[in-house]
Amino acid sequence: MKTFPQPFAFQIRGGLFLFLSIFLLIFLGHTALLFAEKSQPNVVVLLADDLGYQDLSCYDGPVNTPTLDKLAASGMRMTQFYSGCAVCSPSRATLLTGRHHIRTGVYSWINDASQNSHLLERENTLAEILKSNGYATAHIGKWHLGLPTKERDKPTPDDHGFDYWLATANNASPSHKNPDNFIRNGEPVGKTEGYSCQLLVDEAIGWLDSRSNEDQPFFLNLWFHEPHAPIAAPDEIVSDYGKLNDKAAIYSGTIDNTDRAIARLLSKLKEIEAPENTLIVYASDNGSYRDDRTGGLKGKKGQNWEGGIRVPGIFSWPGKIPADQVSDKPAGVVDILPTVCGLLKIDPPAQSHLDGSNLAPLLTGNEDQFKRHQPLFWHLQKARPIVAMRSGRYSLVADPDFELSTSNMFEEAWIPKIKAGTYTNFRLYDLDKDPQQTNDLSLSESEVFTKLKSQLLEINASIMQDADDWHLE
Repeated sequence: MKTFPQPFAFQIRGGLFLFLSIFLLIFLGHTALLFAEKSQPNVVVLLADDLGYQDLSCYDGPVNTPTLDKLAASGMRMTQFYSGCAVCSPSRATLLTGRHHIRTGVYSWINDASQNSHLLERENTLAEILKSNGYATAHIGKWHLGLPTKERDKPTPDDHGFDYWLATANNASPSHKNPDNFIRNGEPVGKTEGYSCQLLVDEAIGWLDSRSNEDQPFFLNLWFHEPHAPIAAPDEIVSDYGKLNDKAAIYSGTIDNTDRAIARLLSKLKEIEAPENTLIVYASDNGSYRDDRTGGLKGKKGQNWEGGIRVPGIFSWPGKIPADQVSDKPAGVVDILPTVCGLLKIDPPAQSHLDGSNLAPLLTGNEDQFKRHQPLFWHLQKARPIVAMRSGRYSLVADPDFELSTSNMFEEAWIPKIKAGTYTNFRLYDLDKDPQQTNDLSLSESEVFTKLKSQLLEINASIMQDADDWHLE
């Protein structure tokens, strides 16, 4: 039998070893790349419109919401979660940017026919951040952050990072039933048949099915119209809550119908990938307009009392966010952008001041590592109190120290007053002992009061320095 000299045999074995090593490195590198593509979770944000703090059954509310109850049980349900504002447009601007809405150009709810204001293009939205990190992005549902009219050229969702969009400028019209004011990627859709929440989930499922790259992570921003008025829901659902002409029963029916729509969406998401690869956030844009759905808190939609700004807040990411958690730490939609970035280990915009904080330590069982870098802060021209701040257990509120209309329709001519305005009639409440905000502690706890008042004025000054003056546009 012929044998090769040892040096030559060693060379063959060495060459084979080298070849196998290179092949293995290439294979492992390719596998790692595929794993990296799939390791980033899909992100889904679900936002209700005018949903009260105590509407859902998992918040001891009267509406049967098994889907949302199960979603809450799969992660963390927050009992002191807040909207970005007591009305719609500003809260949505805050959600997408992690910044106080006035910094982003949005002072109050937007009426495109009479206002120049819109979410400023210079803002870095969550959609833009995720898109730059390889995500496919879609906005489906209510927008209310400004859309173009014949008189005013405004950005559209695609200018804010969304590859695909179906939107309404404001509410579903004429109601949740058979809405006729959807716009898809800039083109009017016309009259539709069905209820808004179900139509939006149909659209979301259609978009998910149409994706050309199933390995690409996606961001689905799904903003429902329910239960904002004018309301409508199927009779067979409404009848579970009362008479068909009972507004409270119809209101509950819209929430129940939305829960059923979300069930269809979650089923589709599970069909696409395991729940462990999808981060889901659920909240409302502000409190309810119904006094009986605020959980006994003071005030309602449009007011800077707790009932106008405290809303449900749910975070679910199985395998990353432990199940069956309930947190009473103050948090809000202002935290969604920095939290998503924190959970995904993506750097947030360095050039922008974020008013929200990263909740990732709190969500993942490391509460001792969570620290809020500044108190939660609200401002709304028509509200009295006009400003509110939440710091730990305390709530601080104040009125304007200048004449300012409380009209529901915002006028941009008021902006100079707002930017230069000061405050009076400060009141301090301990929400642990007094959640209904009835006992003013500004005199009895003067040290706390002085500290929080200084913080409020400092945050306000920072916001107003960034604020645009639309009436000069």
